[in-house]
Amino acid sequence: MLSGNQPGIEMPRPRKKENQGLPSRWKLHHGAYYYLVPPGLEAAWDGKKKFRLGATLPDAYAAWAERVGRLDKIRNVNQLLDQYAIEIIPTKAPSTQTQNIAALKPLRENLGTAPLASLKPPIIYGYVRHRGKDAKTGAMREIEVLSHALTKAVEWGYIDAHPFAWQMRFESESPRDRYVEDWEIDECLSITARRKKGSVRAAQAYIRLKLLTGMARGDLLRLRPGVDFQEDGIHIQRHKTAKKTGKRTVYLWTDALRAAVADAIAARPVDISPWLFCTLKGECYINEETGRAGGWESLWSNFMERVMKETKVTEPFHEHDIRAKAASDAESLEHAQALLSHADPRMTKRVYRRKAERVKPLR
Repeated sequence: MLSGNQPGIEMPRPRKKENQGLPSRWKLHHGAYYYLVPPGLEAAWDGKKKFRLGATLPDAYAAWAERVGRLDKIRNVNQLLDQYAIEIIPTKAPSTQTQNIAALKPLRENLGTAPLASLKPPIIYGYVRHRGKDAKTGAMREIEVLSHALTKAVEWGYIDAHPFAWQMRFESESPRDRYVEDWEIDECLSITARRKKGSVRAAQAYIRLKLLTGMARGDLLRLRPGVDFQEDGIHIQRHKTAKKTGKRTVYLWTDALRAAVADAIAARPVDISPWLFCTLKGECYINEETGRAGGWESLWSNFMERVMKETKVTEPFHEHDIRAKAASDAESLEHAQALLSHADPRMTKRVYRRKAERVKPLR
């Protein structure tokens, strides 16, 4: 390796800490991300030498993708992640985009200059050991992003084969196993609401609907009675990607389902809102730009505080645990898979079926 002190060799200045992990020629300046335009290419960047990309990383990547397009040569990890950020990340759900973009920085810092073909299993194991000291879960998510980027690199013709696919064995984290008992649900539904329209009634209606359908939060909070409620049932298409290409499901009407929907409608603070669950302004809880539902998270947190203070429930649970309860209480794995709109029953079985398996003895 060349030393920075060798005569006649001008070494590049190290990047400032705030710019480490960013794409080449990017700079964080006064709370915004900028692209330092290469000389001669100013015309493609509105005649500017320093082009403002955006105040957040997702915005910056989106602006950059519109200008750059397909890169001609991709030889190392930095270049591959650039292309992945341009073509693939924008197609994902907003929350996944945020997670993927967060994974790019440590990948660039630790593997950025590595040639693609060099990413053999020992290198990847070393990365996970190094990163896993402080962020084991984060390290695994980062490798998932890198692996998918390498799969796309094969598709795009930059490499002939994925350098470590199907060769790695990592100790996986145990899935959450909290099972919400029936009596705990009864306790939650027993809380007295202070107002006919309000957060407690909304949370209770939400619980009833989730127990009956097993719908994911994003799908439940996006329900529109005037659009998704049809003669045969509730029609949804899973919001798993930015393009809304998830599985289609129809939850057939039953008396219990109609009653849960009626409770949700009655709890809305704005009667004319198009959403089944809405904010005080009648808006959807989901921020489509970020995929987050901060208002709903606060509502649920406040509701769970009352549950812990006013009922016999001693262990708080996540709203996601109710989805798992619906899957666990389903009569079969196939029924649970259908309720959750899962394409693969292995996910349903491993993560969502949380009851102990009942086995009849041989004799």
